[in-house]
Amino acid sequence: MNTLKAVLFLFVFSFSSILSFSQEGGDKLIGVWEPSNGKAKVKIEKIGSKYYGKIVWLKEPIDPETGKPKVDRNNPDESMRSTPIKGYRMLKDFEYTGKKEWSEGTIYDPENGSTYSSTIKMKDENTLDIRGFIGVSALGRTDVWKRLQMPKRK
Repeated sequence: MNTLKAVLFLFVFSFSSILSFSQEGGDKLIGVWEPSNGKAKVKIEKIGSKYYGKIVWLKEPIDPETGKPKVDRNNPDESMRSTPIKGYRMLKDFEYTGKKEWSEGTIYDPENGSTYSSTIKMKDENTLDIRGFIGVSALGRTDVWKRLQMPKRK
């Protein structure tokens, strides 16, 4: 009976260690990042088991035509065209797949109103390769994002 308890303990301990490691690895994505064009800053956070990113800063937050905060006027859904760009969730549903990679998510480009399938690869602690594509990843474009802020430890 003691042998069974020892084996069960080792199994549970090993499984929880693996789970903890994978969650910690995935959480390295959390923080504030700047796309290469410098027009925005995006805060990536974890909600449940997935990762999302919302626009928290814009270089030009005011629409020169209206004098009001920029809205998502290029959105193909007319009901979304009055939604402010600042605060907009542009990265959605990313899952950590291991090896500093996140997939199964989408990225929205407010400049053209298009949503793309997307993958994220962490090149180093402060650099992301974010690839947006339609259909096949090989037919996409990669943008390099730089970390601006590390998450606060709890």
